[in-house]
This record gives sequence, structure tokens and C-alpha cells, in this order.
Amino acid sequence: MTVKKYISTTEAAKILGISTVAVFKKIKSGLLPAQKVGRNYIIDPLDLGLKGGRLSRKTEKQIGEAVKRVVSEYGEALKKLGRE
Repeated sequence: MTVKKYISTTEAAKILGISTVAVFKKIKSGLLPAQKVGRNYIIDPLDLGLKGGRLSRKTEKQIGEAVKRVVSEYGEALKKLGRE
């Protein structure tokens, strides 16, 4: 599997599971490195925490901790939403 040299903000949003607006906010705040090309931004896939198309251990750990926190704080609400 080959990793693309650069991806668009739309592709980054799909990979991260967030909106393109959230991607732009991350770029503007400096949390996501990107290069401006004309009116668009391009992003190195490795800056998303991906290593060879997979999540890095650090990113996996951060995601795991975030999931645990969300489940502990919103577990009952998530169960109710799951029943709908």
C-alpha cells in the first residue's frame, strides 16, 4: 500500500472523522500542519498520526483515552441513543 504524498482537507476530514470546518480550525490553530497552495491547503498524511497508512501508537493511545473518557462521562446517554 502506498501512502499519498499529500491529501486535501476533505480527505483529511474523512480520515479523522471530523468536518472540513474542524480541519480548517486545526490548521489555523497550528494543531495540524498544512501548506497553502493557491486557495487550498495540502496536508502530509503522516501529520495525521498515520504511519504507513496505520495509526501511530501515540495516536492509538490518545484515541483510546478519549473513548474511555467519553464513555465514562456520557455512557448512559450513549446507551439511550443506541436504543433509538
